Amino acid sequence: MAKVLITDKINEAAVKIVEKAAHVDNLPTMEEDELCKIIGEYDALLVRSQTKVTEKIIEAGKNLKIIGRAGVGVDNINLDAATAKGIIVVNSPDGNTNAAAEHTVAMMLAMARNIPEAVKSVKEGKWERSKFTGVEVFGKTLGIIGLGKIGHHVAEVALALGMKIVVFDPYTSREAVENMGAKYIEHLDDFWGQCDFITIHTPKTKETTSLINKNTINRMKKGIRIVNCARGGIIDEIALKEALESGQVASCALDVYEDEKNIQDNVLLEFGKNVILTPHLGASTDEAQINVALDVANQVVSVLSGGDATSAVNIPSLKPQKLEPVKDYMPIAENIAQMASQISKGNLKSIEIEVKGTLAQLDTSPLETAILKGVLSSNITGVNYVNAPLLAKKRGIDILTKKSQQSTDYIGSISVNLNTDSGCTSVSGALIAKHIKRIVKINDYNTSIKPEKHMLLVPHENKPGMIAAVATVLGDDGVNISRMQVAQKSYAKGEARVDEKSIMIINTDDKVEQNTLDKIAKINGIYESNYIRLNV
Repeated sequence: MAKVLITDKINEAAVKIVEKAAHVDNLPTMEEDELCKIIGEYDALLVRSQTKVTEKIIEAGKNLKIIGRAGVGVDNINLDAATAKGIIVVNSPDGNTNAAAEHTVAMMLAMARNIPEAVKSVKEGKWERSKFTGVEVFGKTLGIIGLGKIGHHVAEVALALGMKIVVFDPYTSREAVENMGAKYIEHLDDFWGQCDFITIHTPKTKETTSLINKNTINRMKKGIRIVNCARGGIIDEIALKEALESGQVASCALDVYEDEKNIQDNVLLEFGKNVILTPHLGASTDEAQINVALDVANQVVSVLSGGDATSAVNIPSLKPQKLEPVKDYMPIAENIAQMASQISKGNLKSIEIEVKGTLAQLDTSPLETAILKGVLSSNITGVNYVNAPLLAKKRGIDILTKKSQQSTDYIGSISVNLNTDSGCTSVSGALIAKHIKRIVKINDYNTSIKPEKHMLLVPHENKPGMIAAVATVLGDDGVNISRMQVAQKSYAKGEARVDEKSIMIINTDDKVEQNTLDKIAKINGIYESNYIRLNV
């Protein structure tokens, strides 16, 4: 039975889900060295934000298949190290959407109306109405950086409050922004000066770290109000402190910080009514905590059972919206890539993928990942959907995908062409009636055979007795033939036909050993004998 380690406080309902499929150890949050001592025993690690999953921990996790983060951000997990080891990292991007969006709006309104300081004043027995005069959000311009699901929800609420919305998000189309009644800003330099309020909804990356800094703050309107409920480190807190002191920034409301462990040293603690600070409460609702935990728990169980992850952070090509339209083609794509790799000769230089028919109208990036896995797994152990693209990149393998919507004999077909220093090998596959996999072409030879675990390719002279001779050797060595087909070379229209060579494609019940292959290769009229093993 698989073993799962939970090191942060996770909702009990999620723990029960995992316990149905695996042995679970639910331990307190641990430091790096302590976790390294035990992580090698586990197949999965489930955390929240407290546990830092470092490269050292990942290297020690020799059996790890998946790391689950019960939340949205994964900046506490070393994604590069996990990807290199083929470990899936999943999160729950939707479970706390409502909670984070509502907290953002609450922070913005509390900041605009000085609510925290006013509450404090009344509880002290004071009545200081004039001291806490605020500003209205109605008619003001809210600048949103990042229009993901949380940013989109915030925009909808702000529009209902009568605010104007401007959006900067290089991953969102102008059409999508304008359709919701907001203004699309193409260049970030044009964004800052248009806003009365700014809210941030992006992950922390190399590009977004210190995105709001002394330079960008000086480009904003004097008296700007800033909200950050996304990730600490996106705002340069020293620059923000200086801007608050000068009045360039009128007020700010932060739920996240550069150093949350040492919040007592934060430079913003000295400010009064114009600074609101909360302890990372964006996802802290009863509903959100349950939703994110259940989502990640179900993904961990699915992966450990041989299924898919719906929110794999480090397999962008396999996001549900991309995978769903082409998922039926994933197995045949991997199979033809495996076959091409196993019959090709020489050092691999590049991979050309050809997609034809209606399949060419779709995003085929998931198929490219499946093909890379198929090609590389024939020669490298431990290749999966997570690390296949990285391994190909490290080996300098160029990948080119061509698409053609011209009609073919199949609704959609895929061809894998492997270019090596010894030539080119091509294998094509297609689906019949949506779910029936078939290998339909091997180099210049047309066929239609089911990909199975054990297969044998035998190029031979096109003369009587060839099939019987090969079948006799297999029979004598106790290898049963489950199906067999002879493929003929395909000729272009008008091309002279010279039928001196054919290929036997044989499916067997068991592995064909090398001594059997050697016997077949010695038969008069046999050119060579190739055993193929596929993951089916």
